[in-house]
Amino acid sequence: MEIEGPGRGKFEVYFTGKSVVRAVDPLPGPHTVTLSNLDLLSGRFPVTYFYFYRRPDFSNFTPVIIDILKSSLAETLNYYYPFAGRIVQNPHTSEPEIICDNTGALVVEAQANIPVNELNFYNLNQFLQGKLVSISPNFPVQIQVTNYTCGGISITFTFDHALGDASAFGKFLLSWSEIAQKKPMSCIPDHRRNLRARFPPTYHPSLDQTFVKCTMEEILNMPMTRTLLKRLYHIEASSINRLQKLACVDGKRRTKIEAFSAYVWKVMVSTLDESHLFSKMGWLVDGRERMCEVGNKNSMSNYIGNFLSVAFADASVVELKQGSISEVADKIHAAISKVTTRDHFLDLIDWIECHRPGLMLSRVVLGQGGPALVLSSGRRFPVAEVDFGFGSPVLGTVCSTIERIGVAYLNQRPSASGDGSWTISAILWPELAVALESDSILQPMSAAHLQL
Repeated sequence: MEIEGPGRGKFEVYFTGKSVVRAVDPLPGPHTVTLSNLDLLSGRFPVTYFYFYRRPDFSNFTPVIIDILKSSLAETLNYYYPFAGRIVQNPHTSEPEIICDNTGALVVEAQANIPVNELNFYNLNQFLQGKLVSISPNFPVQIQVTNYTCGGISITFTFDHALGDASAFGKFLLSWSEIAQKKPMSCIPDHRRNLRARFPPTYHPSLDQTFVKCTMEEILNMPMTRTLLKRLYHIEASSINRLQKLACVDGKRRTKIEAFSAYVWKVMVSTLDESHLFSKMGWLVDGRERMCEVGNKNSMSNYIGNFLSVAFADASVVELKQGSISEVADKIHAAISKVTTRDHFLDLIDWIECHRPGLMLSRVVLGQGGPALVLSSGRRFPVAEVDFGFGSPVLGTVCSTIERIGVAYLNQRPSASGDGSWTISAILWPELAVALESDSILQPMSAAHLQL
């Protein structure tokens, strides 16, 4: 369990404890949560969020923190009971389902041999998997608490994607931190997963070109033509604002994500060889606001499960190279607008209904669309708010332990500092990483950015 630190010797992590935390007031008996149609589109990828904290201000803090985390987790699982269950394959449909039997969540304790500020935050390939992320197939929720020689702490939370998406996991982490601080919960989770197909189901034929039915084996063994690097970046608020200003010309209003996407897409096509005439980029879109009840825009805000689709834009490489940030942002805005509608999500739910039983995935994510990049925005994801009673984090972001994926991937989160800067977790092919790092917009994450 050794890896190189940033020029300061080996980074070692020693595992010191393991326990299972169960809900303190579980449901009367086991029951089954059937996955919704949109859950079947999740790919079952493990999703990991990692948070770093400075040394707490109280003495003998390590056992105290573990006790706080375990006791508050046990209470949180009362409300998020599927997170303490087991995910099994239904023998009749071969689809996954959640058995809510209070099996519990796995908590792993560990000790690192270096201070937090000696971690190589930039190179996620080096320090996450096998060190700060423990994966056990028996638990859909796993937490690792790692102590550092400086007294700092990291907490990694790994979820099975069948449990939910970023919005669901963000609600879980926020509720857990509120319970730990003995605050009232701001979210009462909705576990109904009531995304029903229409009868008869009907959908736009373009969905046949975007999504495909697949097996878990195909997901785990998707084709990869390039090495993928996992990296972490910092983007200053001034860089984000500058890109948005370039995208907003002639009175048009473009979001920061649309402007940043235009910049990234132009950089991406500069790394493609002449055999590629076209390029794709995609964006994850949350359907909760689009599927709200009439007159109640918050009716789905506490929905726990998966509620995502993917918007894709396709353009010629020449067009993207020659186009301005504003012109590329226009294409992005148009592509995302097509998916941010109630009709799109109703069609997608129906498309999945017509292709059940089984799992579904975007063709591009499965590696069937040529070189492509997908971006996920987490501007509402809790970062600084994930305080369990021993201080706010200096860093909170997402990563993936998956070894195979058919696209490059960028995950955006607000920085814990709250100053408008971003943290970008990335899965990139080497040429794209070099190109993105060739100017000052995406800065390799360091302890200095975190003021450690």
